[in-house]
Amino acid sequence: MKVFNFIVDIQRFVEDKRNEGLKIGFVPTMGALHEGHLSLINRAKKENDIVVCSVFVNPVQFNNPADLEKYPRTPELDIEKLQSAGCDAVFMPSVEEMYPEKVDDHYDFGDLERVMEGACRPGHFNGVAIVVRKLFEIVTPDRAYFGEKDFQQLAIIKKMVNILQMNIEIMPCPIVRENDGLAMSSRNVRLNAEERALAPKIHSVLKSASSKLNTMSPQEMKDYALSKYAEIKEFEVEYVEITDENNLRSLNDWRDSNHARIFVALQLGPVRLIDNVRILI
Repeated sequence: MKVFNFIVDIQRFVEDKRNEGLKIGFVPTMGALHEGHLSLINRAKKENDIVVCSVFVNPVQFNNPADLEKYPRTPELDIEKLQSAGCDAVFMPSVEEMYPEKVDDHYDFGDLERVMEGACRPGHFNGVAIVVRKLFEIVTPDRAYFGEKDFQQLAIIKKMVNILQMNIEIMPCPIVRENDGLAMSSRNVRLNAEERALAPKIHSVLKSASSKLNTMSPQEMKDYALSKYAEIKEFEVEYVEITDENNLRSLNDWRDSNHARIFVALQLGPVRLIDNVRILI
């Protein structure tokens, strides 16, 4: 596996592979890699000739400086994991390499960015769009792979690709969970033992709520989930939402959607965690 720190070098690598007629799959990450990330690498390997991963903690998508500072960084371990997974190249730029000048690009994603994460983290999705667009322009992949844990981010990236008419196929990938149901996340390592023992309840409540489709309205299901989370004093819930999968609009009636999801964001100790479950209408 080749490790690149500079844009010109990864571009030269990609260009050489393109000249050989090879298809390129891309997995953008912020590092601190876990089995969820590696599942994206594995899928990209099956569907492409060459797999490129990026590891870059993107400062412009953090609206909380403390969160940026505490975000886990394990570059040496990330390289080992990617090499073991059979990744062909990893791009690990510095902030100065990615942003040699101040970035003031602005995107308007409409209602997609005004709910849930967008409402709680102003400017977050604009920062995501800035870095993902730049990475796409650097790597020029045929396909890019994203996990459904960050489902709203996935919707934003699809919209960006559509707005900019980029010739890239966005590939959603299922959430990878620990054996106890906790969605894998780089942030999980910051949980202490007591918090880690409570964390699987995030998913179990969503699963329980989503199973009540035939007896509850969307609002009743949301209220049920909120009541269950309220029983766990360590959880500080930011939101529970039930939306249509395609437009992320809140649902009042199941008949208004063919595909719905229930979402949660909450604080557990020092860590903000998100999760979602598809509701089988």
